[in-house]
Amino acid sequence: MKESIKQTVATLTYISVERIMGWYDQKTERTVHSIHLYADSISTSRNTFKLEHVHDMSYKPFSSGAGFFYLHTTQGVFTYEVDTDPTYFIHIYKNLRS
Repeated sequence: MKESIKQTVATLTYISVERIMGWYDQKTERTVHSIHLYADSISTSRNTFKLEHVHDMSYKPFSSGAGFFYLHTTQGVFTYEVDTDPTYFIHIYKNLRS
């Protein structure tokens, strides 16, 4: 039985920020990840959602050019910090849903 290979329809890069507490100091670690949109699902570094479990996507820009990308799912709202405008990603998602 062959395993089907998923093709990425769209990709959105996001930043994950983690505070690391040391004995005498605190460090902030920023890592870059991607959200992949497939024909039937959306995948992040920690979660995968079927498209039927995704209600909506939205974006709140900041004056600095960055912003928050919100993924509204049946499991709740997931927030991702992005440096680029995700309008194209959201448009592709809405085309897949219609």
